[in-house]
This record gives sequence, C-alpha cells and structure tokens, in this order.
Amino acid sequence: MKALVLEERGAAGLDLRDFPDPTPAPGEAVMRVAAASINRVDLYMRDDGRGIRHALPMVLGVDGAGEIVEAPAGSGLRPGQPVVLYPAGFCGRCRFCLAGDQPLCEQVAYSGEHRHGTFAEYVAMPAACFLPLPEGVDPLAAATLPVAYLTAWRMLFGKQALGAGETVLIMGVGGGVGAACLQLARLTGARALVTSSSAEKLAKAAELGAEAGIDYRREPVAKRVLELTGGQGVDLVIDNVGEVSWGDSLRAVRRGGRIVTCGATTGDQPPADLRRLFIRQIAIFGSTLGSVEEFRRLLAVVAAGDLAPVIDQVRPLAAFREAFGRVESGSQFGKVVLRVP
Repeated sequence: MKALVLEERGAAGLDLRDFPDPTPAPGEAVMRVAAASINRVDLYMRDDGRGIRHALPMVLGVDGAGEIVEAPAGSGLRPGQPVVLYPAGFCGRCRFCLAGDQPLCEQVAYSGEHRHGTFAEYVAMPAACFLPLPEGVDPLAAATLPVAYLTAWRMLFGKQALGAGETVLIMGVGGGVGAACLQLARLTGARALVTSSSAEKLAKAAELGAEAGIDYRREPVAKRVLELTGGQGVDLVIDNVGEVSWGDSLRAVRRGGRIVTCGATTGDQPPADLRRLFIRQIAIFGSTLGSVEEFRRLLAVVAAGDLAPVIDQVRPLAAFREAFGRVESGSQFGKVVLRVP
C-alpha cells in the first residue's frame, strides 16, 4: 500500500512510499482509508515524539474514515461497511474501560502514535474502534471528528458541562479544536468569546456565532474579557495554547469558574499562580479525546444535521507536504483533510 511513513525525525524524514499492508491481530479489523485529517499531534510525532512509546519506521495519522475490508467474526462489522475510526485502541478490561472511560485505558494505544496510523490506504485497529458511519455523513467530514470534535465535546460537556447562558472563552479559535468548541458551545446556547491574531479568523468565528473576537496581538485579552463580562470573567476557558495564553486564562475566568486544557502548543510549563487558583477557587481540568459513548453522541448530532464540521482544505495524500505546512503555519481555520485514493 501507499503510506506516509516516518523514517526519521523532521519534515524530510516523512515521505509517501510503499509500505506493507497491515496484518490484523486477533480481534482486529482493517479499514480502507478514504480520508484522514491532520492534527497538531501529527506534527509532534514527526518532529519529536518524546513521551510516546513507538518505533520507526511508522505510518503517521490519528484521524480517519473509510470502509471495512476485513473484520473478525462476531464483531458486527462487514466488508464494505462505512465506518469512522475511534483512534484510541483500548483493552476493554481495565477499570477505566469497564467504567466506559476508554481514553484513560491503562494500555491505550493510539493510531499514528503508538501504532501505524491512517495516512495510508489501509489501517488495522481493534474491531471495537470502528464505529458505523451514519447514513448521509460524508467520510471527509467524518475524518475531522475523532480528535478535534470529540476532544471538544469532552472539554465542553465532560467534567462540568457548559450550560445554556454560560460564557466560554476559546483561546486560538482557528485550529480544529477551537473551531469545534465554538460550534458546540453555540449549539448548547452558550455565549462564546474567541481569540486569534488573524482578522480573517475572527471574522469567520463571528460567522459561526462568536459574540466577540479579541486580537491578542493588539489588545490585552483578560482586560477585554472583563470588559465584555461586566467585570465578572467567563464561566469556562478553553486553552490548548499553553504558556503564552495561560496567564490570560487565569485572569479571564470568573471566581469559581473552570479552565479546560487539551494541549500546549507554545510550551507546557506556564506559571501556576497558585494564590489566584485557591483564592478564586478556579478548577482546572485536563482533557484528551472522549469515550466511545461520547463519540456515538457526537456522530448522532452530525447525522441529525445539527453540526457541520469546519473543513479548511481537502488535499490529496500526495500533497501532504503542503497540507502539513498549512497546519504548521497556523494559517488554517478548521481542519485540513487528506483524501486517500
């Protein structure tokens, strides 16, 4: 098969070449990939990968959708069936899996991180990781859902659900998770404030329902948020930026409010500001992906036509360098998708 294979660290070490077709282990199924979207973690795996157990050469790619070509007996899957990948391979036996919280599985193995991924013609994963694609949901749209939209779903509705009438601040709205959080927040009736350094991205966010956009290069974010909230601050901050935005996140959240983080693209060691945390009783939650049940709920919302994923570009797999470059530069709004021939 053709696949994007990482031979060594750095952009030059990733290339499209022939690679052996996956051989499924017992209990695994094989999907022919129709589309796969690019995430920040793909850049991290390409350039660093520290802290994630894996071996090179490796096929990258976490997100993907397509159709089943091979499935084990009793799995409920059949050849030709349209599916979307739940990218966290889980054991199904540990206490977290038994509680339905698969992202915390003690033996979790992500496609494109711990094992070969979706930037290829075929991918093998445990059969339980392939969810039937609802009728009418396009594989290109489905390929954007597992990382960005499922992560956003849990960030907003997981630990302490965002409610109608609450206010959320989304740091860096142009990325896949940021755009997804904005769409989901508006669906639930929340008021959304967003930040970006791009006037174009702020305008697009306004089209999606953002009440106010803050250019963080031109005005102090926390001060502007307090002006927009009558000095109270927001109920929830979504921060996947990290060190650069963390101080503003702490100052922009209201007393008793919460901050949810799922990433640290600008660094992972911000000042803690512990006095502010305990005096104002701010809750901080870490979040990664979502459960299988949360994914099913997300798919149902998309199938009902209530949510249309934001796609910035669709490029052929062979144009991966340009597609990766767009995500790396931060110039996209929403998801960049690779179509697999």
